[in-house]
Amino acid sequence: MKITNTKRLNQSLLAVSIATLLSSGMAMAKSDNMHQLYQDNCASCHGSDHGGYLAPALNSETLKGRSPTALRTIVMAGSFDTLMPPFYGKLSDDEIRGVIKHLQETPKQPNPAWTIDDMKKSLKVYVKDESTLPAKPTFQIDEKFENLIGVAARGKYGRGEGSKAIFINSATHQKVGEVSTGTAAHIIDFNPANPRWAYVKTDTAEIFKVDLYSMQATRSIKTGWNGPGMGVSRDGKYIMAGSFVPHNAVILDADTLEPLKTFELEGIDPDGKQVSSDSGMIIGTPYADIFAIALENAGQVWIVDYKKEGFPVTKIEKVGRHLHDAFLTHGGKKLMVASYDDSIVAAIDLEERKLIKQLPAGCVPHVGGGSAVKVDGRTLGFGTNFGDCDKMVVSVWDLDKMEVVKQIPVSGGTESPAAHANAPYVAVDIISKDRRARTVQLIDKKTLEVVKTLDVGGHAYFPEYSADGKFLYISAGYNGDEVVVYDSTSLQKVATVPMESPAGIFSRGRVKYMTRGLSPDEMEQSK
Repeated sequence: MKITNTKRLNQSLLAVSIATLLSSGMAMAKSDNMHQLYQDNCASCHGSDHGGYLAPALNSETLKGRSPTALRTIVMAGSFDTLMPPFYGKLSDDEIRGVIKHLQETPKQPNPAWTIDDMKKSLKVYVKDESTLPAKPTFQIDEKFENLIGVAARGKYGRGEGSKAIFINSATHQKVGEVSTGTAAHIIDFNPANPRWAYVKTDTAEIFKVDLYSMQATRSIKTGWNGPGMGVSRDGKYIMAGSFVPHNAVILDADTLEPLKTFELEGIDPDGKQVSSDSGMIIGTPYADIFAIALENAGQVWIVDYKKEGFPVTKIEKVGRHLHDAFLTHGGKKLMVASYDDSIVAAIDLEERKLIKQLPAGCVPHVGGGSAVKVDGRTLGFGTNFGDCDKMVVSVWDLDKMEVVKQIPVSGGTESPAAHANAPYVAVDIISKDRRARTVQLIDKKTLEVVKTLDVGGHAYFPEYSADGKFLYISAGYNGDEVVVYDSTSLQKVATVPMESPAGIFSRGRVKYMTRGLSPDEMEQSK
């Protein structure tokens, strides 16, 4: 009897153990499924490490105490005031419930590695022999491609068929080509030495080399998990790309996309702490063989000499707290860097390799691609601010004297300014919730007053002038799904170009001015 009971007990324990193992295995499998579901649908905006990127961090700490029902509603319906689309119909109810439970139980993950070997393995070649490509463009455009405008179309869900780089002839407002990128295109840059090449970087840190003559990608490489930073050297031979995750940057051969050297982004921040850092802006300059890269968390700007052996780095410290975007001026010799947490724009002399001055810049400054223009003999720079402040302003600086000229009241937080020598207005996109993110305000560049508000429709942002300054292009993104074109003087709508969730707009004319350091009026004088 005793033996029988023991046997039954062992059988029961075995059954319980098997059930426990099966249950545990099923739970692990479900957890793995939810992790993959997050990576496939959420990570490109919220971060591969659950630590945030374009959108807030989603992890057990940030979602602590949040109602699963409320979170489920947001996922199902989306949020009109943000880039968050509705997932009802794309994901099942069980999947939405499961991923929310997963997020509320998952802490922020350690910064995952992405090494130079990982980059090399990710390199894809779509056109093995580039000599077989067309010898001239397969569409009508000016010889120097100055009228070409690239638009980063995100697609409704930040990935899929709608995620593309779309190219437009700004002389005719006609789409001339598109390149599928799989995940949302974020940055488009152009080779300043050869008009046939462009480079597209996605939210998931893939870089595509694009042949503009045939409008196709010839190669791609994944340089990290996310992070928008990318710049092209003045000779067109190198690309530098940076990541939020992991905390590194890489220099690539612009022809082959072969990674040449990686840089660990870390240093002493303005408060004396040793920190690992996201990559902020990366930019090439027309005056020297260097890249400039902002270390967001370390508050440093590094200058990299790409023509010298080993790619040596000069570090400029204590630039500001939480550096992000920047623009060049004075022929590429001065760099204006936005610093979020102390609400300044820092002026850096790239020739002397030193910090010149920290200028007041409203609340959470964001300078976008930059707006520098000469007005009545002064070189003026315009900076937007997307912080939630009591008084929303656009900051104007005299970039020759490095001083504040005026802070112009506007109707909400702003993200990206646009100016041009041939256009009378500086355009700023209003992204505040109370205006439903539909409007762009126009500032008279002589009087420095807001003179008109355009209701663009959709999520209106990223204004950009055509290379000749005759037209103003604006993305009407979510709930709009088109790029809207205005006459830059009359502000009458002249065209629309349909696409799925357009975002950043990039004129190839900027290779000759603005981001390459030549002001628009210098571009005019050089013709």
